[in-house]
Amino acid sequence: LYRDDVKAVVEAAWGHPVKVILECHYLEQFEIVRACELCVEAGANFVKTGTGWAPTGATFENVKLMKKTVGDRCGVKAAGGVRDLPTLLEMHRLGATRFGIGVRTAKQVLMEME
Repeated sequence: LYRDDVKAVVEAAWGHPVKVILECHYLEQFEIVRACELCVEAGANFVKTGTGWAPTGATFENVKLMKKTVGDRCGVKAAGGVRDLPTLLEMHRLGATRFGIGVRTAKQVLMEME
């Protein structure tokens, strides 16, 4: 059913990228893996660690697990907890290619790059 719901959204998007938010804070590792697998099967373009509003945001462990699961079949977006350049770079090294960060954090990261 979950896969069918995601697939329906993918089809309704008419080729536009679809990102599925998993809210990993509330999931066990096996649930994250299964959700990622179903998202890939349904044709989603990205899986996202969460909304950024859960008690914990993206973790290195979850980004690594999600990337290991989806491989190159789908992208990984990290959201919540990415507050500085070292964290962003480590999340990227672990497989995230997109980041959910606010304007204040984006400005800080850019300043750290100077």
